Amino acid sequence: MADQNPGKNAVYENSNKAQQPISDLALPKKPKRNKYALGCSILASMTSILLGYDTGVMSGAILYIKKDLRVSDVQIEILVGTINLYALVGAAVAGRTSDWIGRRYTIVFAAAIFFAGAFLMGFATNYSFLMVGRFVAGIGVGYALMIAPVYAAEVAPASSRGFLTSFPEVFINAGVLLGYVSNYAFSNFSTNLGWRLMLGVGAIPSIFLAVGVLAMPESPRWLVMQGRLGDAKKVLDKTSDSLEESQLRLADIKEAAGLPLDCNDDVVVVPKRSHGEDVWKEMFLHPSRTVQHILLVGIGIHFFQQASGIDAVVLYSPKIYEKAGIKNDNHKLLATIAVGVSKTVFILVTTFLVDKIGRRVLLLTSCGGMIISLLGLAIGLTIIDHSPNQKITWAIALCILMTLSCVAFFSMGMGPIAWVYSSEIFPLRLRAQGCGLGVAMNRLVSGVLLMSFISLYKRITIGGAFFLFAGIAIMAWIFFFTLLPETQGRTLEDMEVLFGTFFRWRSTSNELKRKKFEGNSAELQ
Repeated sequence: MADQNPGKNAVYENSNKAQQPISDLALPKKPKRNKYALGCSILASMTSILLGYDTGVMSGAILYIKKDLRVSDVQIEILVGTINLYALVGAAVAGRTSDWIGRRYTIVFAAAIFFAGAFLMGFATNYSFLMVGRFVAGIGVGYALMIAPVYAAEVAPASSRGFLTSFPEVFINAGVLLGYVSNYAFSNFSTNLGWRLMLGVGAIPSIFLAVGVLAMPESPRWLVMQGRLGDAKKVLDKTSDSLEESQLRLADIKEAAGLPLDCNDDVVVVPKRSHGEDVWKEMFLHPSRTVQHILLVGIGIHFFQQASGIDAVVLYSPKIYEKAGIKNDNHKLLATIAVGVSKTVFILVTTFLVDKIGRRVLLLTSCGGMIISLLGLAIGLTIIDHSPNQKITWAIALCILMTLSCVAFFSMGMGPIAWVYSSEIFPLRLRAQGCGLGVAMNRLVSGVLLMSFISLYKRITIGGAFFLFAGIAIMAWIFFFTLLPETQGRTLEDMEVLFGTFFRWRSTSNELKRKKFEGNSAELQ
């Protein structure tokens, strides 16, 4: 039967709707993950496999390199650690390259450089030739580490940006596992051929990566920087959760790029500055308080990620177990594999939590757990060091448990979130170079730590070295707690508003929430 009084029903329905709490009406339904953006981010993040593969494969290859080329322990230490120093060179110049040729072709360029480096290492006839290949591969690694999180952050919608930009850390671990498989696969070959195959095979993933990346779209933010608004709109329509979000993202990007909001032509003229000029001047010569805050946080989070000693725990874990009293090589290898498993499992868990519970909670929990783990490891190693003539079972067990705990807590936050956070806080005009600086700091600290750890623990004992790392982790926790705003759910163009007040960022964040709530309330009235 037809409704006899539609007007009355309409009033009744409106009155019921008005009685609902505004906060309930303002909460949108959680969108499904955008599969297109997911696929693009996975392809881009796979460039991080290059660093992971090199780390994993070199751990086995050096055993054969030392025998074949008859090099010293110092030369091996330099060979292993210097790739991080070479990578910082690549990371430092990758920002300008990506502003010049685009994010997508920079990924292809990174794969091509690593291919050349792997090829040179595979055909190295002496130590000097090997170091040349190592240098070229390191440049490629630096490019890859910088561009992967930048591309993922610029393609991803705000609802899943943390999930998508945490993939590089996941693929670093995947690369490590591939390196271990390569070591095992070629271990039965002759000494002079085995290590060359291990290193040379690293060229194969880079080929598939370069080909796969060509199927990806260019970053919409880079397209706007080039004045290609029509192309940017097409990409945003595919990578956003809704057409409304696509329009809002395009408006935000145009505003950040200095373009009029009413400019809707497919191709427009943009200022030359959009190609990267004057960026360094804005960051270092005449930075605003906002840029100062962002730069401090973006570089600081990478410094503390590595300065807390995670690479020493992961790469020198056999040495730690040897100091702890585990002499059997098989037992040391088994314990090291457990470290890798623990690291990988917790990274995967964090990937699915970062957009649900926020960056700060995971980061502070991760850093707090590392402090406890490093202190426990330092105490256990110190007790064992002072009891050389007796086997203290509980101290050995403590060392193993704290090593596993340390890498697990690192993977819970400090590992992936350093890449997520630094890739999303820089404004559009500074993003590429800013992220490049963060990666350069990351690789510099990692390289210095790896090339000095053995000398450090010989000077202050291995327990003393981990007490030092625990102290640095405490400083990191204070730094994160006081200076890092929560960025969960914010658009990339929103970030500049969050920063600039340094230790008083909470009042700015509360003001943004209040304005957003008032805006939602006004729309409902």
